[in-house]
Amino acid sequence: MEPSATAPPPILTAHLFPILERLLIELLQSLESVEWEAQTIAPKWKVKDVAAHLLDTQLRKLSIVRDGYIREAPAIASEGDLIAFINQLNAEGVAVYGRLSPAVLISLMDFASQASAAYHLSLDPFAPAVFPVSWAGESQSFNWFDTARELTERWHHQQQIRLAVNRPGSMTPELYHPVLDCFMRALPYCYRSLPATEGTLLQFDISGECGGTWWLSYENSWTLAAHPTGHPISKTTIPPEIAWRLFTKGIDRASAETHIRVEGNYRLGSHILQMKAIVG
Repeated sequence: MEPSATAPPPILTAHLFPILERLLIELLQSLESVEWEAQTIAPKWKVKDVAAHLLDTQLRKLSIVRDGYIREAPAIASEGDLIAFINQLNAEGVAVYGRLSPAVLISLMDFASQASAAYHLSLDPFAPAVFPVSWAGESQSFNWFDTARELTERWHHQQQIRLAVNRPGSMTPELYHPVLDCFMRALPYCYRSLPATEGTLLQFDISGECGGTWWLSYENSWTLAAHPTGHPISKTTIPPEIAWRLFTKGIDRASAETHIRVEGNYRLGSHILQMKAIVG
């Protein structure tokens, strides 16, 4: 079998930011006082903490990528160093913005969301990004990938809030499919240490109207194939309500394993349980 090495097309998502951010503001405006204190699937964060994190990361990124304001940072010599630094920044941001009232938090988020959406829309999607998408193993990324990564961050944290307060609204094909498509770009990096014979093809399906099919082929290394040929030796199916949680550490792998279905080579098909599409 000879899978095609043709890569999937870029994911252009800048136009989705105003839609997703409007949904976030409307969601937060609808919350009752008790709902701000609801526990999310992030063990250390309640709803208000997640909202504070969303404000902090948006303002921090605007300061760096739009305004060129970069404070001194520690030397990053490994992935562990990066994770520790990001976790430290996130904890500090939640501590600061978590002190604000919901009304003040929402007003600042409305401002930051509009500024961030305008910034992403202004970018040349095929110019080099300030930040690489490290969880996909890249040391240099295009803007389109960094923007899509940012959409996954905004979407999955909003979804954490929605799950905690039982509010539907963002699991739509328009918003969730590009998030999933971006997550799945981490597959080659996740599988990088697994050997396989030349021409091996794996299939990954996320079910439902928001999902789709992705193929991973092995030709000297693992690559995503947009138009593969041949027959896959495994087919892994993941429910849409589990997929985003699996890739963002929102469910433990043992629990996620009970929800996925692998046909064929289980060792290769189930390795996706190790995939992570966030830093931290």
